[in-house]
This record gives sequence, structure tokens and C-alpha cells, in this order.
Amino acid sequence: MTRLHVEQPGAAALVEDLGRPGLAHLGVATSGALDRGALALANRLVGNPDGAAGLELVLGGFRARFEGEAWFAVTGAWGPVSLDGHPVPPYASARARDGAVLEIGTAVRGIRYVLAVRGGIAATAVLGSRSRDTLAGLGPEPVVAGQDLAIGAEPAASVPVVDQDVAFPPPAGAVTLALLAGPRADWFTDAAGAALFESPWRLSEQADRIGARLVGPVLERRRTGELASEATVPGSMQVAGDGQPTILLADRPVTGGYPVIAIVAPGSLDAVAQLRPGQEVRFRHA
Repeated sequence: MTRLHVEQPGAAALVEDLGRPGLAHLGVATSGALDRGALALANRLVGNPDGAAGLELVLGGFRARFEGEAWFAVTGAWGPVSLDGHPVPPYASARARDGAVLEIGTAVRGIRYVLAVRGGIAATAVLGSRSRDTLAGLGPEPVVAGQDLAIGAEPAASVPVVDQDVAFPPPAGAVTLALLAGPRADWFTDAAGAALFESPWRLSEQADRIGARLVGPVLERRRTGELASEATVPGSMQVAGDGQPTILLADRPVTGGYPVIAIVAPGSLDAVAQLRPGQEVRFRHA
């Protein structure tokens, strides 16, 4: 069986697939890759099903040795990738020989790489998924140096020929996200609703797989009373008492106690996954 021997995991390396949908009634979040499009693309590049488990790597600094031959692809964030010291094109499949060393350097665009290996990461599934849920502690433990990751059996599909022109790095400047109306938008003043769409925001350093906190104008409430816990969905933008919003992500709690002013549209969530601290964010109506 082919294995990937991890010599250096970087800032954070997690096994992720497309998550555990449909279990919120049990208190279990969806979890899964934050940049779902990047995972699906990386898998397609090596002939895997879209939902095969890969590695989500924050910022880079990753090094691993292939024990056995394997096809692999790196998508998501944009930065230097090499195999035995030779550059590997972004968003393209490549073949690793037995003993080859893969290095993924610090990302220069975006923040989360996705590494897919043909056959997928053969971690133990929990509640139907191989994803790590960082809030609940479900799924495979974070990858550590010295760990051997088993690779699954070859899929039936062949490795496709894909033109490299499909590669588009995450934007370095302002990112515009589409917003849907939130269930508690009426708890906020008209001025708050206008500020949400008219003002620039920036991603704070308080951002992880649970949520991404934004910094900008104070979103004032029209109603100031307590709110009973309510269900949340990925992209829910809840506003804490200080008037600053947080976008809840894949590992979010399934209920929250702050009013949700808006919801990031599903088509914009992958872009949130690649935001870097300090990057400008603007909103538009979905």
C-alpha cells in the first residue's frame, strides 16, 4: 500500500473530505474542507471522486515523502510546490516516484492548500466522514511529524488530461462576497444594514475553521434583548455585543446565541476559506 510519510506538517495539516451533512439534529456540524471547490478540483485532477479525503494545509511549510508511486495535485492557495526540488505546476496532476519528497512552501495567495493523492487519504471514518471537526474533536487527529498516512485503492477513473489554464490563484486584493438576508436582520437598524453593504471590512486575526471575525463599522441593533439559541448554517453572520460580525464556517456550533444579520451565499464560502488576515472584504446582495 502506498503511504505518505509526513516529515513536516506546517502550521496545520488536517484530513478533510466533504464533511457530515444532515447531522445538525444530533449536534454535529457539517465540517469538511473549507474550500470545497479546491478539494473537488484536486480530486478530479487525480481521478478521485470529488469527496475523497485529502489534506487541508494552512499556509504551507509542509514536507512529506512518498512510499510508493502516486499521482497527486495541489490546489487552493497559491505558492511554491516542488517534488525532489523540481517545481510542480499549480492546479495540475503530477506523478511521484517511490521515495520522492514533496514540499509545499508558504502561500503567497490565499491561505489553505488542498493536497489530493490518487486513492484518497485512507483515514478512519467517523459518522460517515474522514473530516476533522476542530470544535467537536471528531475525526482524524491533526497530522503530526513522523506520521504515515495510508493511501486508498486506485479509483476506477483514469487521471484526466486537464489544460493548466484552469488555474486561477485566489485574489490578493479586495474580495466581494454575496449575502442573503439573515433571519434576524430586523434586529438591526437601517444604518447597520446599509453599512454592511457600503463599508469595507477586513478579516481579523481571529479566523479559523469555526468562524471568521471581521473588523469594520459597528452594526447597531434595533433590538437589544436576549436571543434564545437558534440553529446556524455555514455562512451565518452573527453579530456579537460589540457590533462586529463573525462568519460561521464548517466547524461552527450548530446553534448560536447572537442574532444573524445575513448569511454568506454558498457560492461565496470557498472565497472566505482563502481570505488572509487583514484582507479587505466587501459585500453585495445575492
